[in-house]
Amino acid sequence: MRPNRSHAATLGPVSHFFPACPMQPLKALFALLVLGVISHSVACAEPLLGPQGEETEPFRSQMWLVPSSGPNSAARAVLFRPPGDGPFRLAVVAHASTQNALRRAQMPQPEYRALAAFLTTRGFAVLVPERLGHGSTGGPYAEDQGGCDEADYARSARATAKQIALALDFMRGQSFVRKDAAVILGHSAGGWGALALANQDPKMLASIVVFAPGRGGHADDLPNQICAPRTLTAAATELGKAARVPVTWLVAGNDSYFPPAFSRQLVDAFRDGGGKVEFAVLPPSGSEGHWMVENEAGVSLAGPALERALKLRKPVAVNWR
Repeated sequence: MRPNRSHAATLGPVSHFFPACPMQPLKALFALLVLGVISHSVACAEPLLGPQGEETEPFRSQMWLVPSSGPNSAARAVLFRPPGDGPFRLAVVAHASTQNALRRAQMPQPEYRALAAFLTTRGFAVLVPERLGHGSTGGPYAEDQGGCDEADYARSARATAKQIALALDFMRGQSFVRKDAAVILGHSAGGWGALALANQDPKMLASIVVFAPGRGGHADDLPNQICAPRTLTAAATELGKAARVPVTWLVAGNDSYFPPAFSRQLVDAFRDGGGKVEFAVLPPSGSEGHWMVENEAGVSLAGPALERALKLRKPVAVNWR
């Protein structure tokens, strides 16, 4: 077998610094160490994206790494899939967030298993990425809204949207994912960011479903208090101006972060900007309706609205291993 000359070519410039004769053992060791450090740095700088282990049950759960906007950073994600090879429609679930840095760092990997189960049994591959600045993904927090006096809710929505879009575009390149008819389901700050993606091509992004979207809820950790509500409402109008994808906006009757009456104001503002929205107040869920999408009972309450919004087929009974 001929030697691979392409590797030798990449080392050509080294000959300007080392004589063309056998290296002394110490010099050889030094060269190997330098090359090892360089190789390690390249490996650290370019995380290997894609699956990070075997599938497990239920729902073929698998850890993935997907792109983020952070330098040398990848976002951790959980992927769920139906049986078979696909191609499947893609659903990306965008999680909630917080301005509190300690709480963000301590956030567990978001999974939304009840929602993922609902979607996978109806033929979707479901990705739940953990965005930059949260939990094990770490890195800088790109979605900072600022304090109440200088809150920039439109900017924070676009920053969240950028993280969601990077994961969405990466998964569209997978052989088991359809390139068209994707959907985004966003919760709280994740839903607020999803609204900024309503400007996408409706053939590629078929629908957006948001659960109590917004920023600045529970201001000062007080229920029914919102940081700079007029600024948030004005930002909703701005996001609606570019909207092309239909949005279904859901809120539980006992949501104390973005209560139904205020959520309706945000919906009206988004519509005033030009966005197409179906709004529904769902029955109270648990002790705090803001978290309804994180549990089976809440997803069951939202089921009929989800089926209408996503034009879902009937669930398939699957005997998971």
